[in-house]
Amino acid sequence: MNIYIRVLVCVSLFLSGCVKSPEIKDFSSDGCSLFPDRSIINEDDWCACCFEHDIAYWRGGTKEERLAADVALRECILEKTGNEELADMMFTGVRVGGSPYFYSWYRWGYGWSYERKYGSLTNDERKLVDEKLKKYFASNPESPCGGSPIKSAKSNQG
Repeated sequence: MNIYIRVLVCVSLFLSGCVKSPEIKDFSSDGCSLFPDRSIINEDDWCACCFEHDIAYWRGGTKEERLAADVALRECILEKTGNEELADMMFTGVRVGGSPYFYSWYRWGYGWSYERKYGSLTNDERKLVDEKLKKYFASNPESPCGGSPIKSAKSNQG
């Protein structure tokens, strides 16, 4: 066997053993980051919208998935409040402030390391996300928004 092929095989075997398995932090939510969770004037409460949005942002993914999560936040707030100005303001806020290129705790893909920006999740990463969410819901039976627990149906998308 040619020496170059032997070296290539050895290097390939060595590097294949160095592949890091995906790691994502446990899920956490602070409700509507840097924004109130509900109105102090009336009964409007949009915290559940922010919680669902946090699941998407923690999970991360592609640019298209981020846009879909932000649009879903806007639609949810509009449905809960009927206030188009509020929904548009929050949509603009997350579009401007939620970039994965910012070093913030609320950025797109905040469950992953800062090095991860946009990109599709692998099957292994999706399994890990599902396991972490199951763990979160098992350990947190009460909604962070108050009231009954929130079980995300949208969290497994992607």
